[in-house]
Amino acid sequence: MPPGLMFAAMKQFLRLAILCSVVFAALSGSTSPAVADTVVQTEQIRAELTSERAVVAPGESLWVALTFTIKPNWHTYWRTPGDSGLPAEIRWTLPDGVTAGAIQWPAPERLPYGDFMNFGYSDRVVLLTELKVAPTATPADITLLADATWLVCAEVCIPEDGSFTLPIKIGAEGPRMNTRAGGAIASARLQMPQPAPWPVSFERKGTALTLTAGPNVGAPELSSVAFFPFDEGVLTNTAPQTVNFESGVMRLAMTPGKAAPRDISGVLVFYVGKLRTGFTVTAAVTGTATDATAFDSASATAVMPLVFAMALALFGGIILNVMPCVLPVLVMKAMTFMSRGTVDPAALRRDGLAYTAGVLATFGGLAGLLLALRAAGDAVGWGFQLQSPVFVAGLAYVMLAMGLNLSGVFNIGGTIGVGQELTSRGGFTGSFFTGALAVVVATPCTAPFMGTAIGFALTQSPLEAILIFEALALGLALPYLVLCFVPGAARKLPRPGLWMDRVKQVLAFPLYGAAAWLVWVLAQQLDSTALASAFAGLVLVGFVGWLWGTAQKSTSASGRGWAVATAGLALAATIALTATLSAPPATAAAVAAGLISEPYSETRLAALRAEGRPVFVNFTAAWCITCKVNERIALSKTTVEEAFARGKVAYLKGDWTNRNAEISAALKAVGRDGVPLYLYYLPGAAEPQILPQVLTPSSVIAAISGQ
Repeated sequence: MPPGLMFAAMKQFLRLAILCSVVFAALSGSTSPAVADTVVQTEQIRAELTSERAVVAPGESLWVALTFTIKPNWHTYWRTPGDSGLPAEIRWTLPDGVTAGAIQWPAPERLPYGDFMNFGYSDRVVLLTELKVAPTATPADITLLADATWLVCAEVCIPEDGSFTLPIKIGAEGPRMNTRAGGAIASARLQMPQPAPWPVSFERKGTALTLTAGPNVGAPELSSVAFFPFDEGVLTNTAPQTVNFESGVMRLAMTPGKAAPRDISGVLVFYVGKLRTGFTVTAAVTGTATDATAFDSASATAVMPLVFAMALALFGGIILNVMPCVLPVLVMKAMTFMSRGTVDPAALRRDGLAYTAGVLATFGGLAGLLLALRAAGDAVGWGFQLQSPVFVAGLAYVMLAMGLNLSGVFNIGGTIGVGQELTSRGGFTGSFFTGALAVVVATPCTAPFMGTAIGFALTQSPLEAILIFEALALGLALPYLVLCFVPGAARKLPRPGLWMDRVKQVLAFPLYGAAAWLVWVLAQQLDSTALASAFAGLVLVGFVGWLWGTAQKSTSASGRGWAVATAGLALAATIALTATLSAPPATAAAVAAGLISEPYSETRLAALRAEGRPVFVNFTAAWCITCKVNERIALSKTTVEEAFARGKVAYLKGDWTNRNAEISAALKAVGRDGVPLYLYYLPGAAEPQILPQVLTPSSVIAAISGQ
């Protein structure tokens, strides 16, 4: 088709198709039974569920529509809402043999709102869903049940919901067309975005992203063009999109966002007056980003080379050694060195390599699991396993058992290397698993440099992501590895003696403290009944430790047998109790020390910014020790409270103790994937300021004072 005729032909085709649909519906209307459609009416929206047909045969598909008729100056949201908002959701309750597909979204429009650019719909929108009836379905009268939620916004945003009931007949006979809704649904299907009929490519040059389509793309009567990405963070949504046509080739200039995907998918929309025509596109991104950004800013993830990301991860891993969440492992390292005295240097090197291997292997496994969960659609990030009460309880039990070992209740020797020669197999194995445990207990923390590196890693290919995580692992293991390779380091330590028993017993108490902290984390995740099960598990762990110690000290074979058997039963009971902790946790609001906070939500953040207020956002979790230290040292100080009051700064707290998709999306939007994260929004600023991950009162005051 010659350039310039495509859109005119498309308009005529749509008009003809709509006319044919209406005529067909009218011709079949004399015998069509009434189909009951549920209508939900609010002050802002009229929502109606309809079906294209009254009867559907086994093995066929049926299209249903949720239609929003929206009050003037109000809007709802597309599947990817833009800078704020939430898309509509439909939860179906269907009889056996009937399944529902995903919502089919029509082409959206850009909806500017203050400092935001949202994607959605005004006036009227039809959301289609395809229902499939199995060939084995029994003919019968059935009822479709749908619970829908949506967000409607103008100057304020109002979450709304409705329940819909729609009777349908499964059968091969009788009228098939729903006279009232069939034509409208057929028209809506024709207006859904279709695959682009011409080649499409994306090219990144510095701070510019260009979409090229063609040849044979015409532009008659064209009002505007806009691209809507399926993924968040791909574009700076508020930036203008400039289109240029030349010899049938269209180029759309855009501003990239913080994410740096290798492929971009979305909908390219052509506007001719009020008519919108959408084309789905997917293409690889060529070119590179060359703009320089600060190494600890969210925008660094869009331009960071792999080597630089690995360097950041390495430094983050080194710093992780002195973070409070790794204290139990530091205790074990100290005990290992103090117990060795003068040892074969080659054995020391083997021990350091074993510890490093344990760190690298565990980090690799954890990173692989994280990437697999994200690929499956789970909104998880760094420290995700601590969102599982079962994992938290298990780690608390391990900490308690290690403390009992150091206190002399029982002896597990090689597990942490105490009292073992490095040349023995137990010492090598113990060092490997000490490294593994170092990774496990380090996951609640995010050290400086780590956040940017991990956020970047999760936007790259699996191989590059693993390389970045392994660089982080090497940083965690590096201080101990270097110490093991320094000649004479072990000989400079105090000689072993009776004093070590006392030191060993004293060093058990940080492990008890770690176990107590993990139980406190459980208290934020579980209700009182489940928490009682966790306490019972701790008692059983103590009982198992005592029994094991009794068996080790017993001189009677039968006594040892009874002790071991009873310990095995108690351990089985502990595992059974722990399994019950996977029940849905009770919701618990995080309580700030000092400052009074509101729960974080995109809607509340948007409302506060629309009021022109500065906003401080604290993304935290009960299992994040760094978060709690920052709250205690910085955010609870009187001087900080006074600075917040003087600046009329709103304080939002995003509690990520349990999984929360909205908070996960907010972290991802600024190139991060773990907590702590602190954002400060100045009135009128397009992007938030990202504060350091380790706070001081002066750094917080300086940020909110603009110094």
